[in-house]
Amino acid sequence: MPLLTVASYNIHQCVGRDGQWHPGRIAQVLQELDADIVGLQEVHSRADASKESYQMKFLADVTGFEAIAGPTMLRTNGEYGNVLLTRYPIKSVRRLDLSVPGREPRGAVDAEIEYEGKVIRIIVSHLGLGVIERRRQMKNLLAALETDRSNLCVLLMDHNEWLPWGPVLRWCNEKFGESRAVKTFPAAFPILSLDRIWVQPAAALVGVERYVSVSSRIASDYLPVKGTIDLEKT
Repeated sequence: MPLLTVASYNIHQCVGRDGQWHPGRIAQVLQELDADIVGLQEVHSRADASKESYQMKFLADVTGFEAIAGPTMLRTNGEYGNVLLTRYPIKSVRRLDLSVPGREPRGAVDAEIEYEGKVIRIIVSHLGLGVIERRRQMKNLLAALETDRSNLCVLLMDHNEWLPWGPVLRWCNEKFGESRAVKTFPAAFPILSLDRIWVQPAAALVGVERYVSVSSRIASDYLPVKGTIDLEKT
């Protein structure tokens, strides 16, 4: 039975709960996860002399992934945003602008990869903090998904929706089928389910869990969420 493992992880710019900037700890968590595809949020790739400071390349090099950048902000010392890590061939990439005027720029990586003869569409995103902002962003994202022609579509997202009955979660569940909520924030004592994995067709998502280890408890203020996909159900 061909299984694909995916994960979503807000790495908080590699700053841990102890306030220490330590990309090596995030790399360790990624190695422990041993996923095939990972969507990262809050990645800050600084263009200075330190190898670890260019977080996207450092994490990809250490773990053996291929990285796809999805910057939402260009800073004086680099870029910041989403990153897709994959172990499988990339067929296409586009970057969606989900920004709302007057709010922090937001976006999504929208990529197609090939695995076991199937085309898999992967979306990595991080929605805003404002209620109205999130609703607009989610509507735009769902509109982009109307053209989906892949065998399998996977959404890896920090949705920032605190209320389980909020419209962002409701719309995603209506589109993809209900996804299991696991508590990922804050990492020390998780009480909120801010990260989610959705899959279409929904039956292909056969397992979802948060990943807890000594490293994941401290490497970021979030825990990763990991999903298992059964390709025979696509």
